[in-house]
Amino acid sequence: QKYLIDLAGRTAREFVLEGKHREALPAALHALRFATEVYGSNSLQLVPSYLLLAEASTGVGHFLEASKYLSQAEWIVLTTPGCSAALQYKLQRGLGLFCSAKGNFEQALYHLANDIYIASSAFGLKSIEASGGYFHMANVFFRQDKRDIANSLYAEV
Repeated sequence: QKYLIDLAGRTAREFVLEGKHREALPAALHALRFATEVYGSNSLQLVPSYLLLAEASTGVGHFLEASKYLSQAEWIVLTTPGCSAALQYKLQRGLGLFCSAKGNFEQALYHLANDIYIASSAFGLKSIEASGGYFHMANVFFRQDKRDIANSLYAEV
């Protein structure tokens, strides 16, 4: 079962990275189903699947579904003591990307700033984990036509 969770999650992630969001949905749903069977319905191990589902749903314009997946992931993270920084920053990044896709740039910047703070606190300012947050934040500033800020963040990446 754990192998199937990993395989389905990797497949979904590859589709998302290739921009094939619609194709990612079934794989991410399978990863979630398998993880729920193995770990239970409120386990931290479900969060990566929820984040994948949210990203894929956002990519196909299904914002209501994406919001539900993000809410479920956020609930699990908030109600689980000792949740890892890795899951916390990934959740903030997912929330930031969702807000950005909806055009809510101020809220996106808030979540991406949290992403960078958590990632840099846990992994260091120059870590690959933090650089992704800088990159996405730069994209938001670019979309707001704040090119100087965007360029300084791109340079940070």
